[in-house]
Amino acid sequence: MGKRGTFITLEGGEGAGKSTLIAALAHKMTADGLEVLVTREPGGISIAEQIRGIILDRSNTMMDSRTEALLYAAARRQHLAEKVLPALEAGVTVLCDRFVDSSLAYQGHARGLGIDKVRAINEFAIDKTMPDLTLYLDIAPEEGLKRVRAAGEEHGREVNRLDLEALAFHERVREGFLKLMEQEPGRIKAIQADQDQEAVLAEAAAIIYRYLEE
Repeated sequence: MGKRGTFITLEGGEGAGKSTLIAALAHKMTADGLEVLVTREPGGISIAEQIRGIILDRSNTMMDSRTEALLYAAARRQHLAEKVLPALEAGVTVLCDRFVDSSLAYQGHARGLGIDKVRAINEFAIDKTMPDLTLYLDIAPEEGLKRVRAAGEEHGREVNRLDLEALAFHERVREGFLKLMEQEPGRIKAIQADQDQEAVLAEAAAIIYRYLEE
């Protein structure tokens, strides 16, 4: 039996720069000789991408909060079983854009369903598989949303159902993430996302490499 891979997740509010950072990290880590798999939630595989389409569809404004939480958990389970777990068993380092902490912050805290209730749904879905390390990109919500709008205008980034929420919702999301970080300081490490991209990458890589060495 080879050594199990490392499961690293990136979290943050809208416009925090997770996608940019994950691509840069994968490039650096691969160049340094690590075998890396990059994936995302919700999505990463066909079934989960189909569920993502339903969740983020701008016309689904009638979606109940519990339905939303259950759909995220369903997409997460399939993605984990089909893609993440086999990679970890093969000794690969998995970099995942969002995981269970997003559900706890968005549906648990921001939507008011309760972090513990959403955690219970997800305990069934993930069956004890938690990230070894989580990087939380912290940014003021208004700054993050400004970036989302700019990316939409410049690069045609889709504006999804969650981007349309009021600023107060995104402020509650950030509160949720900060609360989770207080609960699990050993696993969740914060990085200020309003620095330039090189500084964010350097800080993220330092945290990951320190963890891998330990």
